[in-house]
Amino acid sequence: MVFLPLFLIVYFACPKRFRNRPILLFSIVFYAWGAPDFIFYLLGSLVANFYLVKAMHQAERMGVRRLFCGLSIGISLGLLAYFKYDNFFVDNLNLLLTSLGVGNIALAKILLPIGISFFSFQSVTYTLDTYRGVNEPLRRLSDYMVYIIMFPQLVAGPIVRYCDIRDQLLGRESRASECLQGMYRFVIGLCKKVLVADVLGVQVDMIFGGDLAVLDTGTAWVAIIAYTMQLYFDFSGYSDMAIGLGRIMGFRFPENFDNPYNSTSITEFWRRWHITLGAFMRNYLYIPLGGNRRGVGHTYFNLWIVFLLSGLWHGASWNFVIWGAYHGLWLVMERLCFKTTKGRHPLMALPTFVIAVVGWVFFRVETLPDALTFIGRMFAFDFDGFGLASDGQFYTMLGVALFFAFFCLFPLGQKIQSKVYDADYGKRGHVVAFCVSVLLLFFCISAFNAIGFSPFIYFRF
Repeated sequence: MVFLPLFLIVYFACPKRFRNRPILLFSIVFYAWGAPDFIFYLLGSLVANFYLVKAMHQAERMGVRRLFCGLSIGISLGLLAYFKYDNFFVDNLNLLLTSLGVGNIALAKILLPIGISFFSFQSVTYTLDTYRGVNEPLRRLSDYMVYIIMFPQLVAGPIVRYCDIRDQLLGRESRASECLQGMYRFVIGLCKKVLVADVLGVQVDMIFGGDLAVLDTGTAWVAIIAYTMQLYFDFSGYSDMAIGLGRIMGFRFPENFDNPYNSTSITEFWRRWHITLGAFMRNYLYIPLGGNRRGVGHTYFNLWIVFLLSGLWHGASWNFVIWGAYHGLWLVMERLCFKTTKGRHPLMALPTFVIAVVGWVFFRVETLPDALTFIGRMFAFDFDGFGLASDGQFYTMLGVALFFAFFCLFPLGQKIQSKVYDADYGKRGHVVAFCVSVLLLFFCISAFNAIGFSPFIYFRF
C-alpha cells in the first residue's frame, strides 16, 4: 500500500523527459523484493541482450546477424528452460532411469522466479522484431530495461511488443483525463481480484485440497465453475490493473481479455483469452512453422504444436501439456466439422463454456490421476451429498462472477462496457466515476484486510 503511492508521487514529480528513470528504479526494487535471488540473472541478461541486439543490428553479414540473434534468444529461453523446466526434465528422466533399474540424478529443487515466462517472451519479441527489421534497437540501455521490466506488467503480462509502444517509451503525455480513466481501470481490476476471485478462491482451495474421490457431482461442478470464474477474474483483474497503471503513466498497453466466456467456439475463445499470448504464438511460432499455407494436414499439425507448447508454457507439468492438447483437439475438430464458426448463435456460448470448464480441471489439479478422478466425479451423476458448505458470500460472488462473465454476450452489455472503458466521461461523468472508484477502493481495502494476501495465480507462470 506504500509502494504504488510513493512511485506515483516520485513519477509525477520528475520532469517529463526523466520519467523513465523512476519507472526503472521502482521496477528493480519491485522485482528484487519479490525475487531477490533472481534479480542479478535478470539484470545481467538484460545487459547482454541489449548489446547483442545492438551488435546484430549493426552487423552487415547475415551470418553474424544470425549468430547474435541466436545468442540473444538463447539467453532468454535458456533462463526460462533452466528455472522453469529443469526440475521437470530431471524428475521425468529419473522416472525413466528408475524403470530401467538405474540410479537417480540428484538435483536441488530450483525455485521459479515470478513472471519469468512474460519477461522471456517480451525479450524474444524485441530481438526477433529487430532482426526482421520491424523496428530499430533502442539507443539507451535504461530505456530497454524499462521496456522489459516495467513493473505494472512484468510479472503477469500483458506481453507487449516493443513496436507497439516505441513512441510512448521515448516520449508520452500524462493527461488528467487519461490518468483518471487509468485509475478507474485499475480499480475495476482490483475489484475483480479482491472482491470476486479471492472470495471464490477460499472455497475452491478447500474443495480441491480435500479428497476428490468422495465429491458428489453437484459439488464438483460448483467447484470447477467457481475456479473457472476465479481464474478469469484473477488474471483479467491483473491485466486491468496493469493497463490502468500504464494509462496513468501515458502508456497504452494492449488488451489481454475480451469476455472469453462469451465465445461461441473454442477458436473464438482463443481469440479472446490471453490475447497477447495468442498473438505471440501466432507471430513467432505458428506463422514461422508455415501457418495454414502448406495444406490442411500441416495446418492441423502446426495447431497441435502451438497448443502443446502453449500448455507447457503455462507450467512444467504433464497436466498442462494435456490441457494444451485438449484445446488443440477441439480446434482441429472445429475445423474438420465446420467451415466457419463466425456468426454462430449466442446460445452456442454454453457448450463452449462447458468445454472450457472441463479443460480447466487439468489446469487446476496437479496430477493426471487426480484430474481424471475429478472429471469422473463431475459425470458420476451422484447428487446425494452436495457437500459444498452453505456459504452465502461464496454463492453471492459466484452469481456476480457469472453475471459479469456473460454480461457482454448481448449488445446492451457490450455498449455499457465500452462506455465504462473507453468513453469520454466529461466533467460530470468524471465526478461520478471518481466517487464510485473511491468507494470501491474502500471496499477492496476492507476485503483485503479481512481475507488477507492472496497472490495472483499467474505470478507462478
